[in-house]
Amino acid sequence: MRQSVRNPAVTVIAPRLAADIVAMVREGAGVRLDYSPASLVVADRLIGEIRQEGPPAGAVTRALLGFGAYTGEVLVRGVDAVWVPFEDEDFTRYGQPFGIRTPDGRVWNPLARALERYDRGPEHSLRAFYLQAAEDPARV
Repeated sequence: MRQSVRNPAVTVIAPRLAADIVAMVREGAGVRLDYSPASLVVADRLIGEIRQEGPPAGAVTRALLGFGAYTGEVLVRGVDAVWVPFEDEDFTRYGQPFGIRTPDGRVWNPLARALERYDRGPEHSLRAFYLQAAEDPARV
């Protein structure tokens, strides 16, 4: 099941943020994001380009959250993760209102990862985040 029964709005808001960034980069940069894991390399490159221009994070926060939602949506589509709201403790811990849960029960915060990618550089790549979240710990 791909929908959170407790908070169906999360299953609408997160994919909408992802779709918004897909449209923005298609129209603004002529780049097509196709929700594939490989497209996260392109998303990382785009964040890197924004970072090189040097705008304050506050000026690009919505776009960065869009890239985070896009990363989460790639996981939803690729590994059957689900969007989940972050309740009190998780909200405090993650600093975001929602994230994803992978089929193995682990909870991830792709929105914060996109902010980290911008603030801290390529060692916090969205692609690496995807690979870590998609990895099945039972096979490791």
